[in-house]
Amino acid sequence: MRIGVPRETKTLEGRVALVPAAAGDLVKRGHEVWLETGAGASSGFGDEQYTRLGVRIAPDAAALYDRGELIVKVKEPIAGDLAHLRRDHLLFCYLHLAAEPALTRRLLEIGLTGVAFETVELPNGDLPLLAPMSVIAGKLAVQVGTHLLHQPLGGKGKLLGGLPATERGRVVVFGAGKAGGTAAALAAAEGANVTVFEMRHDRMDEMMRLGHNVTALYPYHDVVAREVAAADLVVGAVLVTGARAPHVMTRDMLAGMEPGSVVVDIAIDQGGCFETSRPTTWKDPTYVEGGVTHFCVTNMPGAVPQTSSQAICAAILPWVNRLASDPGWRSDGALAKGINVDAGKLVHPALRDMGL
Repeated sequence: MRIGVPRETKTLEGRVALVPAAAGDLVKRGHEVWLETGAGASSGFGDEQYTRLGVRIAPDAAALYDRGELIVKVKEPIAGDLAHLRRDHLLFCYLHLAAEPALTRRLLEIGLTGVAFETVELPNGDLPLLAPMSVIAGKLAVQVGTHLLHQPLGGKGKLLGGLPATERGRVVVFGAGKAGGTAAALAAAEGANVTVFEMRHDRMDEMMRLGHNVTALYPYHDVVAREVAAADLVVGAVLVTGARAPHVMTRDMLAGMEPGSVVVDIAIDQGGCFETSRPTTWKDPTYVEGGVTHFCVTNMPGAVPQTSSQAICAAILPWVNRLASDPGWRSDGALAKGINVDAGKLVHPALRDMGL
């Protein structure tokens, strides 16, 4: 099969779906792999690193999409990509359609088959293609949040870990999955007092084991409001597979926070889990509402493309090979759950209430 890897076009998105070694593996398996020129540059991979392994270079996006049958990219297609997509394309990438009705409508009009990384689901409920980027986003949430708490950036001027004779910072994390759990672990390692809100008892137990400075609680409304009001940094990492994220922090709760506090919404690519969240980019990543700095970048891992590209590629490669090699790939239960749109129809159950 002809596999096409376009250059990412989202603002300051530096990732590439296939690193040279992975693309070379696919060539060795008999596939014809095409890369749009410069697609790997921001991740540290020049075109020549691909061509040495048998990958062919397309001079522009039009040529890449014209040659490709299976289109493998990182982020959802935007205007430039949509102009080149065809009904016969099999698209494999992060889609996050629950928060993107206009994109969903356009993909339905095109009539292609779209398999979303984030809804490829194993029998045990694990999301293997979402997991690595969730871990990176969880780390970045605490790194960015710590930075934004600095007074010259408008923060309250608190060091999360504290030191003798000072108070520790207080961090609230919503969700104890891959992203939230990673954020909680990093904040705890910095020395902050961390409260994690989670509904699953096994995950609460896992969080409590991170250290004596971590508390795991059920998200009762009044308890959430109390903890948010006392927090210096709040991280939202709530996930309902394929669906729009629920609002777990209301505008009224935000009003109780001290000026200069920071909120980071990792769930923004699924619509956001804070009522006051709205999408931002790495070019203009923050805004202030109610005296609280909001960071709601929809492609957080795109800031560390050398790491992110290697991580996502290792996760997706076996699935790319399956899609390209096996005409019966739809019988694979995990890939079947990944299908979001197919020949003009919304397929994933979580998307059927979009009214399209």
